[in-house]
Amino acid sequence: MLGKMMHKPLTISSLIEHAGRYHSDTTVTSVETTGEVVHSSWREVESNARKLAAGLARLGVAQGERCGTIAWNNRRHLEIYFGVSGAGMICHTINPRLKPEQLIYIINHADDQVLFIDATFVAAVGQLKEHLTTLKHIVLMGPRDEAAAKTVPGILFYDELIAAEGDDYSWPDLDENMPSSLCYTSGTTGNPKGVQYTHRTTVLHSLGGNQPDGLAISARDTVMAVVPMFHVNAWGVPYIAAAVGAKLVLPGQNLDGESLVRLIDGEKVTLALGVPTIWMGLLQALEKTGSKAESLTRTVVGGSALPTVMIPAFRDKYGVELIHAWGMTETSPLGTLNHLLQKHQDLSETEKGAIREGQGRPPYGVELRLVDEAGNLLPTDGKTQGELQIRGHWIVDTYFGQDSSALTMDGWFDTGDVATIDSDGYMIIRDRSKDIIKSGGEWISTVELEDIAMSHPKVVQAAAIAAQHPKWDERPVLVAIKADESLTEAELLAYYEGRVASWQIPDRVVFVGELPLGGTGKVLKNKLRETYGTLLLDS
Repeated sequence: MLGKMMHKPLTISSLIEHAGRYHSDTTVTSVETTGEVVHSSWREVESNARKLAAGLARLGVAQGERCGTIAWNNRRHLEIYFGVSGAGMICHTINPRLKPEQLIYIINHADDQVLFIDATFVAAVGQLKEHLTTLKHIVLMGPRDEAAAKTVPGILFYDELIAAEGDDYSWPDLDENMPSSLCYTSGTTGNPKGVQYTHRTTVLHSLGGNQPDGLAISARDTVMAVVPMFHVNAWGVPYIAAAVGAKLVLPGQNLDGESLVRLIDGEKVTLALGVPTIWMGLLQALEKTGSKAESLTRTVVGGSALPTVMIPAFRDKYGVELIHAWGMTETSPLGTLNHLLQKHQDLSETEKGAIREGQGRPPYGVELRLVDEAGNLLPTDGKTQGELQIRGHWIVDTYFGQDSSALTMDGWFDTGDVATIDSDGYMIIRDRSKDIIKSGGEWISTVELEDIAMSHPKVVQAAAIAAQHPKWDERPVLVAIKADESLTEAELLAYYEGRVASWQIPDRVVFVGELPLGGTGKVLKNKLRETYGTLLLDS
């Protein structure tokens, strides 16, 4: 034998073990359900995660079994991430904003043995409990609470569970291909589908997604994960923060702009991550409070298309760089991030801004391609639109509990997005295939219509949908929230002139007080289509 290298499995426990050993005194800030801001450390998180693993073993939870969570972004949830997966069990994060019947379906379909809940959800779980047929234990994420004990008979208490354990638990040796966590999709019709990640895919996602042209989180950063921990594992941020030893801020359940401003200023946050609706609220709160968010240098925006007007607003007034990203539950989620190349450095701010408006380029570990409806490969010329497909080291192969592959015959995952890709790999989502409007045989992008509307100073938020039309099959209707009551339908429609072709201008504008949002902050266009899809026929 001429020589070989060590082989160590890529496991989630190795991430928290590293943080506890080499970044032991780095702060983890948690906003509790009570509103209290609590400071702990990576040392404490690692120790509690091991105690939790020991406590679950004592309860009889075996490796490979699922442990669900219905919880906000806080310290105990972070410990569950590492304690459950590190012990060889599967951490199943559940969106608390789903309908009761969807929650029942997901928990039973996952065969969850344990359910961890924040105090916010005690009453709801008390009502659902009789329908949750697989659960053996429900654990309140906090100290003993007699009111909760009456609402949910037999409930256990997280703080008591870990207090009963010593500090001598050692992480087991695991196969890196073992499942580690489970998330269910939120954007599908019918029942949600489960995507099960492995230790290997999670660690590779943490490494591949944190390159200098990726999230680029370091031990010098204070990172605030505004994206919920029940949404694709908070985009992998808890794992990445542990791997590099960054200070982590978990903002709890209050994600309004003013609460986030207080955390940014109080904790000196340098990087924050969340969906566009969060940053629209933050802009308004900065204006209202007079804060300059001086510590904040970058935000990563994903989940839905970023209104382009926000890029200069953050850059010019607050010196904050907005980084567009794209991904899905099926992609762990990181698929692309938008950073400039060396050849772009001498471009004007306007030219750079045009590049930054798209979703960016794939990091190492991910490949993208475009195909037509027949599956034929399309050119990457930045102009040709096609169905976006992806493959890579952290992309789904088969949905949880299903036998058939989720991939095409040649091994790619069809994302359901319509996009363009240029020769440098910069990808722009033009629309969701289910949302794009086909009017008289021609395509109209709802993303483009929404971006134009939200660049109008009198518009807070907008969504474009396809409405049925007797002549053109489908025509665009815009549903918008006013920032100024003086705004009229005619004024907003006139704003489109010269910005898109005349035949792409919406037929109608409907002003509303609020848009229906899903649990991850995305506009529920299916709800809008139900309400306004026949508006043009009716009129």
